[in-house]
Amino acid sequence: MLWMIFAVMTAAAVFAVVWPLARKSAASLGGSDRLIYQDQLQEIERDRAAGLIGEGEAESARVEISRRLLAAADAEARAAGAPAAAQAHWHRRAAAIAAIVIVPCVALGLYLELGSPNVPGQSAFTRANEVPNHQSIANLVKQVEAHLARDPNDGKGWEVLAPIYLRMGRFDDATTAWRKAIALNGDTPERESELGEALVEAANGKVTDEARSAFQRALAGNEHEIKARYFLGLADEQDGNREAAAAKWRALLQDAPPDAPWANFVHEALARVTGQPAAAKTPSAGDVASAGAKGPNASDMAAAATMPEAQRDDMIRGMVQRLADRLHADGSDVEGWLRLVRAYAVLGDRDRAKDAAADARRALSAHPDEVKRVDDLVKDLGLQS
Repeated sequence: MLWMIFAVMTAAAVFAVVWPLARKSAASLGGSDRLIYQDQLQEIERDRAAGLIGEGEAESARVEISRRLLAAADAEARAAGAPAAAQAHWHRRAAAIAAIVIVPCVALGLYLELGSPNVPGQSAFTRANEVPNHQSIANLVKQVEAHLARDPNDGKGWEVLAPIYLRMGRFDDATTAWRKAIALNGDTPERESELGEALVEAANGKVTDEARSAFQRALAGNEHEIKARYFLGLADEQDGNREAAAAKWRALLQDAPPDAPWANFVHEALARVTGQPAAAKTPSAGDVASAGAKGPNASDMAAAATMPEAQRDDMIRGMVQRLADRLHADGSDVEGWLRLVRAYAVLGDRDRAKDAAADARRALSAHPDEVKRVDDLVKDLGLQS
């Protein structure tokens, strides 16, 4: 229907241009006036000879027609000094052909070459609010930050930005964002639990007093809040109270659904504090993919610190190696590269941390913003030399 409307509009516009060009000039309409007047003179002579008109009437008619004949002859003489009528007619025809054929064809060709005829139509509102696929996460974060700079009381904006900060490794920013989200949107168990996790990550895996308070507030609002229950168990383990940690994690596993993706991790934590083999379920393909994709975080590193040295080294290096293997197969995950560099630095392996940073720069060379994040982390960790 849209194309039909465009076709009708185009036809109307072309008709308005071509119509004047298609009209013949006044000099060419009806043939030559001179020949008509000559015929009229001969007809008058015949009528006079037949006695149909008198000599006086015939003479008056001859004078009038002769005058018109002279005027017509003068007009033909003037036309002979201008461009030939045939040539002028051809010019008008060429202009009409150009308007009808050439202009639409050229316009259609340019549109098919430079336009997007196969893209569905969108309203201006949709285009303005669409997230372009080619934009990096860093650019999108900058846009949200600019919005929040103009409207710092947008609680929804802070709540959207906070988990992104956490995934980017900007733990202090994530903590600030969650505090603002809670202040503006209200206190909920989920928000308190997210704030607690950000505080733990900012403290390099240590459950601080402030984080513990956040998790306790989360449990006060929802006694089944999974993240809060796990981290409070981790706090007990870090305080040396392994029995309390084991009790919390056993209760958490008892309430876990059969397909809980985090159950294996809690089983391992329970085995760590009890010294017994982990009675974990067989991991699904989704669990393995999730674990391999994430790599060790600050909580994993802190929890591993309480294990026997050999077991701890095997656990951490195995997780780091799996992350490294994945990144060398698919190096597009900037968060994974940042986590890998940070993990090597925590392990004290500066050379591998530098090598990982160099690999990250090569893999992310097409994304300058992401390379800058790698460079900033290298500076923060003191790996320049």
